[in-house]
Amino acid sequence: MKKQYTATDRLITRITGWLAGIMVLILLVWGTRTLWRYHRYEQTDDAQVEEYVNPVISRAGGFITEVRFEENQPVHRGDTLLVIDSREYIIQQEQTEAAINKAVAQLQVLESNVHTLQKSAQVAQSQTTAGQAKVWKQQLEYDRYQKLYKDEAATSQQVENVQATLDVYKSEYRSAQESYDAARSKTQDILAEQSVARAEITRLKALLDRHKLDVSYTAVIAPYDGRMGRRSVEPGQMVNAGEVLAYIVDGETDKWVVANYKETQVAHMHIGDSVRVVADAYPDHFFRGTIISMSPATGSSFSLLPPDNATGNYVKIVQRIPVRIRIDGTRSETEVLKAGMNANVYTRKGQKHE
Repeated sequence: MKKQYTATDRLITRITGWLAGIMVLILLVWGTRTLWRYHRYEQTDDAQVEEYVNPVISRAGGFITEVRFEENQPVHRGDTLLVIDSREYIIQQEQTEAAINKAVAQLQVLESNVHTLQKSAQVAQSQTTAGQAKVWKQQLEYDRYQKLYKDEAATSQQVENVQATLDVYKSEYRSAQESYDAARSKTQDILAEQSVARAEITRLKALLDRHKLDVSYTAVIAPYDGRMGRRSVEPGQMVNAGEVLAYIVDGETDKWVVANYKETQVAHMHIGDSVRVVADAYPDHFFRGTIISMSPATGSSFSLLPPDNATGNYVKIVQRIPVRIRIDGTRSETEVLKAGMNANVYTRKGQKHE
């Protein structure tokens, strides 16, 4: 008995045929595009967006008195992020300033003493000159009386009196010389003390500069334009020097993508090649990029425990080469890309290079 097809069956068959044809056409277009893409581009989905995320570190310890930022807040270079209690550092600074003033006053006293001793040395030198003249004159007088005594024109008592006066003058002359030498020696000692005092003032000034730095460190400022990340401090919290207080994302440098290509894909890649980057978060938007560097070794070579193929358990595994790609465009165009985002990277084969 011949099977009869109704109009409904024929309609369903026709619709099914059209749908199958459309699906075949779609698969054909998709397959052609995929094959063309694999033919023209080296691509990888093992890629992440990177930018500098740096810790904000305290350079001074103490209690936090103010926190002037919130998480994810944009900041500018020089903005104060938080303030640490600076009273202890200010006290140390004032103590050092007082020590400098004291050392300067002591130096002035030493300079005054040097001036006084120099005057005393001048007086002693004058006395030495006068004493030398007296000794010379009295020596002549003594020599005369010696001749007179030989000629019996003078008595021994007169000679003894003249000799006694000569001895007194010589003693006074030696005393004046010793006073002069002592004044000069004391002057040299005080000049040496002045050098020590000046060195101490220099040391204290350097210490004062350090204390001023410590005071300035109590205000933690933003090192560059950027956006704050995670915040882990609150007012009243005790922090130590070197402690991480927050994180800041650098807004002044370009963003980049680290694409980990298979070693079989990098043969025709060169620095300066143009690439296309598609972030998983924005699949319909293409970002332009440029290869700026290629790793000198595979990723496994930099791992904590690199593989040792000489142990006998060798299994050949295709290695990955990290390729650094700068994201081109203005800051506003790349603002939507965040550090850590996954991306797909396409590098066109056969680019020309001079």
